[in-house]
Amino acid sequence: MLSPKSTISFLFICTSLIISLSSCQNDTTKEDLKTALTFYTSFDKGVDADFALGDQRLYTVPNRKARDSAQIGLHKPDIRIAKNEGLYGDGLLFTERSKGNIYYPSKDNIAYSKTDWSGAISFWLKLDPATDLEPGYCDPIQITDVSYNDAAIWVDFTKENPRDFRLGVIGDRNVWNPNPEGPDNENPIFNKRLTGVKNPPFSKEEWTHILINFSNLNTENGKASLYMNGELKGTRSTITTPFTWDLDASNIYIGLGYIGLLDELSIFNRSLTNKEISTIYALENGVHSLL
Repeated sequence: MLSPKSTISFLFICTSLIISLSSCQNDTTKEDLKTALTFYTSFDKGVDADFALGDQRLYTVPNRKARDSAQIGLHKPDIRIAKNEGLYGDGLLFTERSKGNIYYPSKDNIAYSKTDWSGAISFWLKLDPATDLEPGYCDPIQITDVSYNDAAIWVDFTKENPRDFRLGVIGDRNVWNPNPEGPDNENPIFNKRLTGVKNPPFSKEEWTHILINFSNLNTENGKASLYMNGELKGTRSTITTPFTWDLDASNIYIGLGYIGLLDELSIFNRSLTNKEISTIYALENGVHSLL
């Protein structure tokens, strides 16, 4: 039988080993996330990305069809860097709904594949949808080479209060809707491609974490899930419609019709595990700490 002193020493050693093992596992998870990272912008040093495998610059265009008129940098007076208002440091503030778009190029910043495409997109929002957003649909992020309904990945707020929050993972339009008639929001073929959340947890006082996780697109086993504050909110399985991109024309559009704060946009080259998603949500200093 162990003496009281020996018992205390034994328990201390066991506790230390558990803490050490947990720390090593956490460090491994962070290193795996760092390896998978392809793009990250904190908005702490302006609008250019902190880390990018592709073009790190932000562009402004009068509309998405006028790419020849793109200007490097932020050239929309209704959008600005909000000092010390971000999740960590500064954030990007959208103050009104107006014409024009801002984007980062997709090429190399997203690990697009024509045969088997997986990835994850993480960012934070801060707003009250009921009072901040103007009438109409709004997409905090939309990634596509053509449009929201043609080979696109996005999240949006529906156009009327109470607003739902939805994930759209929409393949090639000429496959899922070869003879379009009427508006998409009245088309059941379109709506079944969405994953929605009613009464989503947004607030002007608290930041909300959004993570889009997708795997095996451009195969017969495509799948996409929406996470909010580390919790799974919805999954769409068996996505078989192809996603065909002209990669040079594809962009990461942010803040389409959005009013509120956005911060910590990061993109990964594979789908993430539940543990990795929880780790991102809980990072003390954001994705910057991975770098």
